[in-house]
Amino acid sequence: MALAIPDLQAKKRRQIVGIDLGSRVTKAVTVQRSGNEYELASCSLLDAPVADKGAAAALGEHLKKVQQESGSRSKEAVVAIGVNDALLRQADVPLMPAGDLRQMLKYSSKSYLGQDLPDHVFDCRVVPARGAAAAEAPKTGQKCPMLIGAAKRQLITDLQTAAKSAGLGLEMVVPSLVGPANAFELNQPELFAKEVIALVDIGFRNTTISVLLAGELALTRVLGLGAEKLTSGLAESLGVSYSEAEGMKLGLTEQAQMALGPLLVPLGRELRASIDFFEHQHDRAVNQVFLSGGTARSEFIVKTLKDELGLETKAWNPVGTMKLSLPPQKMGEIEQLAPQLAVAVGAALAAL
Repeated sequence: MALAIPDLQAKKRRQIVGIDLGSRVTKAVTVQRSGNEYELASCSLLDAPVADKGAAAALGEHLKKVQQESGSRSKEAVVAIGVNDALLRQADVPLMPAGDLRQMLKYSSKSYLGQDLPDHVFDCRVVPARGAAAAEAPKTGQKCPMLIGAAKRQLITDLQTAAKSAGLGLEMVVPSLVGPANAFELNQPELFAKEVIALVDIGFRNTTISVLLAGELALTRVLGLGAEKLTSGLAESLGVSYSEAEGMKLGLTEQAQMALGPLLVPLGRELRASIDFFEHQHDRAVNQVFLSGGTARSEFIVKTLKDELGLETKAWNPVGTMKLSLPPQKMGEIEQLAPQLAVAVGAALAAL
């Protein structure tokens, strides 16, 4: 599943750099494709730039550092932009040629998306019909469900300028929300295609939940509670510095667990409410929850959220089925880094 902004001409690619521009940390991977097999050739994590990501010059310097740190030889890149920079929403819109639909959304975004989005770039894809409706293809002009993505035109222009200054060709820009779903499809194809599962990505400032119904994004939500609030709350409860609290989250003492447990309750309730909403709307039960993000490395956090949700909940490895051809030092780190790579890996797969 890929949603490109802007819609660039499709072409066959064998290798690409996937870059996840996170709020605090930029994650980058190089993924190669050979037939139906995928290989992780490099991965790196780098502190996000302090300057506004919209500043092309600062972003260009950052992308150059990302490329150097990754050691990748690929000059083609796909960039995933976060929930504060990209909108992803499902709406019923008339079926028409893609170019006409983008023009319609440009002038009538409020009618279909509920908000005015001036000077934005749009892209979309039809959500396949299910059940009896699947037998009849939608006709031109007929309303049908579509997944719509949007981002500010200036941001896309800045990303293109920045990539060029870093010596990269920007092949695609994708909303970060599609990343985990793309990576999960590769790693768990049976579950992806047949089950109802929730993908929860715990980011620095926000947590996203995407419910997949037999391989399609049926619900996406952004929750304003991420790792930053958990770490800050832990630091305040224990009277330690933020950096000390960050280091404690993986190997929690009993005292730290007692402090962190109540901080996870609001997140668990918000996730449960999202799942309940989906189940009520679709009359289908979510079977499992899969967690990604750096916070998902904590067994205590995974277990606490499992108890709050009342569902089978586990962390997952977005590079678990890939061949690994990483430098020796990265091979030793990949197990710890992997949960943070879901968006970057999914972005790369969108282009491949």
